[in-house]
Amino acid sequence: MPVYKYNAVAVDGSRRVGSVEAANETQLSAALRDNGLYLMSSRLTESRAKHQKLKTNEVADFCRQLAAMLSSGITLIRAMQIIEARDAKPQVKRVYRDLIDDLRRGSTLSESMDNQAPAFPPLLSSMIRAGENSGGIDKTSEKMAITYDKQHRLNAKMKSASIYPIVLVVLILAVVVILFTFVLPSFMGIFGDMELPLPTQIMMGISGVFVRFWPLIIGGSIIVVALTIAIFRQPGPRKAWDKAKLRAPIFGKLLRIIYTARFARTLASLYVSGIPMIQSLHIGKSTVGNSYIESQFDNVINSLGNGRTLSLSMAEVDGFDAKLQSTISVGEESGRLEAMLDSVADQFDYEAEIASQRLVSLMEPAMIIIMAVVVVAVIVSVLLPIFQMYSSIA
Repeated sequence: MPVYKYNAVAVDGSRRVGSVEAANETQLSAALRDNGLYLMSSRLTESRAKHQKLKTNEVADFCRQLAAMLSSGITLIRAMQIIEARDAKPQVKRVYRDLIDDLRRGSTLSESMDNQAPAFPPLLSSMIRAGENSGGIDKTSEKMAITYDKQHRLNAKMKSASIYPIVLVVLILAVVVILFTFVLPSFMGIFGDMELPLPTQIMMGISGVFVRFWPLIIGGSIIVVALTIAIFRQPGPRKAWDKAKLRAPIFGKLLRIIYTARFARTLASLYVSGIPMIQSLHIGKSTVGNSYIESQFDNVINSLGNGRTLSLSMAEVDGFDAKLQSTISVGEESGRLEAMLDSVADQFDYEAEIASQRLVSLMEPAMIIIMAVVVVAVIVSVLLPIFQMYSSIA
């Protein structure tokens, strides 16, 4: 049972502060009223061990099973018990077990999902809440299963796209270490005291640094990587980096398509389900995956609240593909915004898959060229003094 810290006022006007177990804030308020207290504010404490965030494919599988069982007439709690029994992962079973406990105490499914944060995405709990209001949790779950399946496939392609460049980077570093630590030093005795060409001197100097200071180089590299990660986790540098990615030649355009696909799919799912547009924008911005784009949504929401159309408000966002704003504008003019949002989401899903494939096709030759340049530079630095020796002999 979640534990809430509360601020309440008694009948005599005195303030009371304390903690109490309750399934949700509604039950908390009712429990306090039974004791002559009236809730002023509350905060959920960490009474349970914090759940891990479910993977996208796990969320899709959950939605698919839930939709199938609810549409077959199985009750919600019984459906959750079956899902919990079928899952083999202990951490996932614990999420479902706590979810069942909340349902038995009278919480709705959406409230129970919120209580398991960050296990379930906010998008899913919002969609389930809309399904509860319309009486169609099964249809909502089926729709979300399709949504998360598409998202999982896109994420899988992005991960597979990043594996090959990472392997190449590791291979390049290994080649550099071997060349400068073992290969080049073996030529020092051959060259002796002869005057070496400038490229060879540079390579030999780098090799000497590698041989003498390799512990410092490894330690320094680890520190630099750790500091870089820590710096870019801060809001300011992260926002600047996310903005720079959008400005990158070739890659920036492909990333815009991917970000637009994520947002378009989320916005379409939320709005088609009847969730108000402002609330849909609040939830949708968190799924983009780019802090620079997310930071612009406060202006979009304020503009929409001031009476401007969605298309004009979205036109101010720097980072989305221009097709999104144009499609929204057509949907508003024709009165078919829901259908247009769903259509443009499908289009961007396809374009995002193509964009991820193009990212791989662009990164592969770039990494190979970098490795080739390093190897050729070392070979040239070794061959130049050898040719010089042969010339002297001749």
